[in-house]
Amino acid sequence: MRARYCAHELRLVDFVVRTYHPSCNAAAEADAIAESVHGEWKKLEVVSTEPGKDDNEGYVTFNAYFIEDKRQYSFTEKSRFVREDDQWFYIDGEMYDYPLPVKKKEIGRNDPCVCGSGKKYKKCCGI
Repeated sequence: MRARYCAHELRLVDFVVRTYHPSCNAAAEADAIAESVHGEWKKLEVVSTEPGKDDNEGYVTFNAYFIEDKRQYSFTEKSRFVREDDQWFYIDGEMYDYPLPVKKKEIGRNDPCVCGSGKKYKKCCGI
């Protein structure tokens, strides 16, 4: 998922087309894909990941942010990926009407501080 998003930011249309599953026939939609790739992408937030029915299927739910006509927009999608021959391919996605909140990992009082000081969180930034 992150590689596909980075390909959008870097405007690598061929990479995006190649990472669609062959059953999607993305080459026939290359012009439409190129139009979406050439947007002004700003940020990706991975909301969640889930396994599929086996080890060769998985889901990624994300919020993506972009600018169009000087206004920021976002969309949320739950994407389905399948693995074939050790390569992950995008199959399809379910769109949401609103951005989903990103669950942040809770920091415990006795966890190492996120600032990298080596101290416990409660004795450093958690004061």
